[in-house]
Order: sequence, then C-alpha cells, then structure tokens
Amino acid sequence: MDLVIVTGLSGAGRSTVARALENVGFYVVDNLPQTLLVPMAELAERAGDQTRRTAVVLDVRSRAFSTDVIGAMKHLHESGYEPQLIFLEASDEVLVRRFESVRRTHPLQGSGRLADGIAAERELLADARAGADVVLDTTQLNQNQLRARVEELFGVERDVPHFSVMSFGFKHGLPSDADLVLDMRFVKNPHWVPELRPLSGLDLAVSEYVFAQSGVSEFLDSYANVVAAMAPGYRREGKHHVMIAIGCTGGRHRSVASAEALAERLRTKGLSASTLHRDMGRE
Repeated sequence: MDLVIVTGLSGAGRSTVARALENVGFYVVDNLPQTLLVPMAELAERAGDQTRRTAVVLDVRSRAFSTDVIGAMKHLHESGYEPQLIFLEASDEVLVRRFESVRRTHPLQGSGRLADGIAAERELLADARAGADVVLDTTQLNQNQLRARVEELFGVERDVPHFSVMSFGFKHGLPSDADLVLDMRFVKNPHWVPELRPLSGLDLAVSEYVFAQSGVSEFLDSYANVVAAMAPGYRREGKHHVMIAIGCTGGRHRSVASAEALAERLRTKGLSASTLHRDMGRE
C-alpha cells in the first residue's frame, strides 16, 4: 500500500497537492482525525486496488487536529505501514500575500495579526517539518508548478529513490527543501560573455562554455558517483525522494547546465532523475 500524509502551513498549497495526488491515482481523504489514521489505512488496504494509493491531508483548522503528527506516523509504522510525510511551507511574506489576496484570516491568529497566526503555526508544526520525508517550499511556485512538481514526484510508483536535480540562484536564497546542495560559483560565469548572457544553461553554447572549463566535467562525474553510492542507503531507509540543489549566482547559466548534466549522469547509472529550474526565468 502506498500511503502519503500531507500537512504543512495554512496557505502553502495543501489543496493543490491534494488535487495533484488525485490526478495521479491517489484516493485522498481530507481532514481526517489523526486518531483514525491506522483504522483508515486498514480499511483502505482491505478495499483493494481502488484505495491502494491513499493520501491523507491533515489540516490545523480541523478541530480534531493534533500536534503529534510524528507520533501518528510512528503508530502507522508500528502497525506495519510505510507512510511518507509531505510538509508544505512558504515564506511569511508570501503567506501573508496569499491570505490577503483571498481576504481570509489565519486560523490561528485570533484577535492578533496575520503574522502572529503564521508564527504560531510554524511553532506548532516544527516537529512535523523536521520529520518530513519531503518538504515542498512553495514560495516561488504557482499552482500549476506545484501540481507539476507533485505529479513528478508521485506519478510513478517506485521502490527506489527518485532524484530531483534543481538549479537555483544563491541571490534568490537557498532552497529549504534541498537534501544536498552543490555550489557551481567556482566556474567562470557565462553572464560576462556578451553573446551568452541572454541565453540559459539549456542552450548548447552555454553548456559547452561551462564544460570546456577545466575540472567541471570531472567534478560532476565524481559527484554522480557519490550519489550513486548513497542510493542503496536511501532505499534501505525508505527515502523515496531526494532533492539535489545546484546553485550559481543567478540560477540561469552554470547551475542550469550543471543540473541537466548531473541528472543525465545519474540516469546513465540506472537511477531515476529529473530536473527543475527554479530561478531560470528570473532577472
């Protein structure tokens, strides 16, 4: 049975994730009390193929919500299940904008400010965030991008880890959902080559410029070997998704070319890998 538990900050995209999971064949249960997780899993397992892939959304707005998400996950493990916990988050600034755009109050703000409610919820869910198998930071993702990300991660049933290789720009901030981070700023920047500046790392001319530099190909070869050596350990520990973030200054040239190259190297080693370019379209 494929069991996924979805929780996270209000406004971070739980509803979008639930719809995306439905799109790839999950039976989704919303606002289930945590005390009913094991009975629900047992019922879903007995129901057969229709509910063999089940997702449960835990919402702090539910009166039956408990802060002990990790305890509930442990109970599922002790009952013989192998659930994955997805945690959704976003920056305070983005969450405030999202709540204001729909003119809603935060479920925990009471008579205080919106920011107070967000801070209270972060503290309430800190243990769940720390124990999550997958953390999705939706700060810079719109609904379509988030849906595509979830469908990429859960669209195919796997008993081996899937490696998502994401390029990013350090000037836009480190991705909080990264398991591994690489820094490509030791490579000469194509941004300072006039004919390459308007291009991206997806263009052959930029890729050739990056990999013509001494040591770059060897560095990614070595790192692909390291990741391949780690893959059996991830599999043993039940980690299904691994995010590798590769950064350069702006996230347009070096990191994009390197992310594509690393993903291809992982695939040649028989690993499942895909790419995502977080900041490529940003100025």
